[in-house]
Amino acid sequence: MRLALIIPNYNHRGAIEKTLERLAAFELPCYLVNDGSDDDTRFLLIELAEKYDWVTLIHHPFNRGKGAAVMTGLRRAYADGFTHALQVDADGQHDLNDIPAMIARAESAPEALISGLPQYDESVPKGRLYGRYITHFWVWIETLSFDIQDSMCGFRIYPLAATEKLFLSHALGERMDFDIEVLVRLYWQGVPVIHLPTRVIYPEDGVSHFQGLKDNVRISLMHSKLFFGMLLHQPKKLWHKFTRPSQNKHWSSMSERGSYWGIKLLAQSYRFGGHWLCRAIMYPVICYFFITGTTARTASKQFLTHVKHQRPNHPQLGEPLSWRDSLKHFFAFGNAALDRIDAWCDRIKLEEVDFPNREMLASELAAGNGAVLLVSHLGNLELCRAISIHQRQVKVNVMVLTQNAENFNRVLKQLNPDSSLNLIQVTELGPSTSMLLQQKIEAGELVVIAGDRTSSQTTGRVIYQEFLGEQAAFPQGPFILAGLLDCPVYTMFCLRQNGRYHVHLEHFADTLKGPRAGRAERLEQAVNEFSSRLEHFALSEPLQWFNFYDFWRKDEEFQRADAQSSSCSSKGQASK
Repeated sequence: MRLALIIPNYNHRGAIEKTLERLAAFELPCYLVNDGSDDDTRFLLIELAEKYDWVTLIHHPFNRGKGAAVMTGLRRAYADGFTHALQVDADGQHDLNDIPAMIARAESAPEALISGLPQYDESVPKGRLYGRYITHFWVWIETLSFDIQDSMCGFRIYPLAATEKLFLSHALGERMDFDIEVLVRLYWQGVPVIHLPTRVIYPEDGVSHFQGLKDNVRISLMHSKLFFGMLLHQPKKLWHKFTRPSQNKHWSSMSERGSYWGIKLLAQSYRFGGHWLCRAIMYPVICYFFITGTTARTASKQFLTHVKHQRPNHPQLGEPLSWRDSLKHFFAFGNAALDRIDAWCDRIKLEEVDFPNREMLASELAAGNGAVLLVSHLGNLELCRAISIHQRQVKVNVMVLTQNAENFNRVLKQLNPDSSLNLIQVTELGPSTSMLLQQKIEAGELVVIAGDRTSSQTTGRVIYQEFLGEQAAFPQGPFILAGLLDCPVYTMFCLRQNGRYHVHLEHFADTLKGPRAGRAERLEQAVNEFSSRLEHFALSEPLQWFNFYDFWRKDEEFQRADAQSSSCSSKGQASK
């Protein structure tokens, strides 16, 4: 990946010098576009370009707008052979410390557009903040998805080949409407959009070129054009969106459905109106996800069909199985989300939790020993919080994948910042993770690891076991990690049964550590035991199964799909 910086500048004298000073450490070529600034700014930019040999200064003879300046920089970078460009505003709003994380994400997904997801402080003008919600709403309609969580942040990395293709086929707005339009049209073009949270500030001495009336009119006209363009030119893509599942995607490559602000709205409605208000808002949203979520809907039917084959007269499923059962499945997931908020906010009463084997774990912890809990995405992971309800001094560390529930986890943290439940976000279970968890175990804490999901990062490192009548892939990583930690291991399933929470805790092994000889057999035996326990509880409470993807798809199929996707991408790049 060859990356360049793009900085549009129109009369930003106060911040541009400091911005370039901080960017110097990254040693990236930079295209600084002077968008018709006044003489004082133009002379300053010339001095800075002479001072920094990595800066190429481009002049617009008159002010054309931020969008035009960004386009000039992007097209120049592409012409000079760069594959990606990082857009940075000149006014000092962006947290440049997030650049390494953005570059790393772009390297792992070179076909995607990487965009900042603004985290504002008190300096943000309220009019600008609330105005963004209107644009969010229209972008969600124009894309018929929540994939674009923020379309106005100017801190983003563009894949230049796809962006140049767009520029050659469409005339885009050249002012404040550009950031929104280019993101929506790239999304229509099939470019994935990945968001990374980033802090955004509004400096007290900052200069804003947002023209209230004119720019709002431009943005409104742009949204009208995009909306009717979507209706006229996107019917085939929209039909596929509603009817075709994402067969080639590994579950861990699928982004979280639902924006941060949408999830936060649900959380706030829960805080002020309790379950009844939250359900009134949530159920229509779930119906929308049920209608549009073809992949999840197909996976739900597939799983419930497997259950039906094992238990033809299951009391929780219809006869015959129909779409109504899958809709009940979706509603169960929504209700589980409320249970998660209950657990996080300490609203679970002791008398609501059945935890018959808690003394078995309590005695282990009382001796100062840590332990691993093997859990799953059956039932409610956050109900392991019941442990800290019964044993207030116990610290519980839960391993979660960073990308797939980031918005929900952020909202939970805000609801109860003092929670003793620690979410450790990772992309995969590696050596650094193992060292961190070893410290937790030695401190007598609990480590919670899900044993029922493989990762796109660990393709090929799986063990196949019989699950509901068919071979399914289970990850090796959690069981290898439990062995490295050399501590007692338990399984735990937290299910809602007969209107109450029930924690099923069972001893799994004193340790999974052992000599190198026979390691493969020990792993297979451990995975076999775990899958058997998971199957037992899945058959008991099938509507609390929340793996909404093809659980039985062979790992090798994902490898072939990824290889074909990479091959097609390479051919496309070569043809250009």
